[in-house]
Amino acid sequence: MSLLLGVNIDHIATLRQARYALNPEAPIVEPSVLEGAREAVAGGADSITIHVREDRRHMQDEDARVIRREIDLPLNLEMANTSAMTDFACEIRPEFACIVPESREEITTEGGLDVTGNLDSLKVTIGRLHEAGIKVSLFIDPDPAQIKASAELGAEMIELHTGAYALTTGEENTAELARLRNGSQLGHDLGLQVNAGHGIHLDNLEGLFTVKHLAEFNIGHTLVARALFIGFRAAVAEMKEAVAGYSA
Repeated sequence: MSLLLGVNIDHIATLRQARYALNPEAPIVEPSVLEGAREAVAGGADSITIHVREDRRHMQDEDARVIRREIDLPLNLEMANTSAMTDFACEIRPEFACIVPESREEITTEGGLDVTGNLDSLKVTIGRLHEAGIKVSLFIDPDPAQIKASAELGAEMIELHTGAYALTTGEENTAELARLRNGSQLGHDLGLQVNAGHGIHLDNLEGLFTVKHLAEFNIGHTLVARALFIGFRAAVAEMKEAVAGYSA
């Protein structure tokens, strides 16, 4: 099975909010996240990922509703482990919900979810999502205890946090890659679908090809950055071609 490409379009909304956060009813509000999603589809995306954060710093509720209604690809909703966000997920019913850690102070997600420290609340959230017919992924560091806990809670998927790999060089980078390889193998052995994401770009992609059993990469920021020079559709198509080199 070929590696799937999930395209995260959050930072199209980040650019929009930089000008229009306080004036959402302006005659022209751009760029359009819906048009971004359409361009991702045209470029070959296999799914669309959006993160509706509690502070609504980029994606807004209506963005999620419109994308869910208008885009004929699986939707992956990244969300905090809260009752309010679970309510919202159950309202729009994405195919997948990826539960992620959130902090108001962070610029972007800085690490994996602490599954072992939040078993009771995650059990409730996962149960509600499953009742709504939503498959669940947990965004975690490649730590054996977190992977085992994810499987025990009944999540269908894990998304391994590749941020530490993306931000290191030399021996540290080699060690992080080994953690990802071991984590993916463990997740696979436990019957989980293993995805990966955070900080992935064309220059570090090939190293991740040594991590076996991956099903999907979720990639966002680098595609928006690349789009400034070649366009979003072309950036997605370029990445789609690059990930085709992966062999599980």
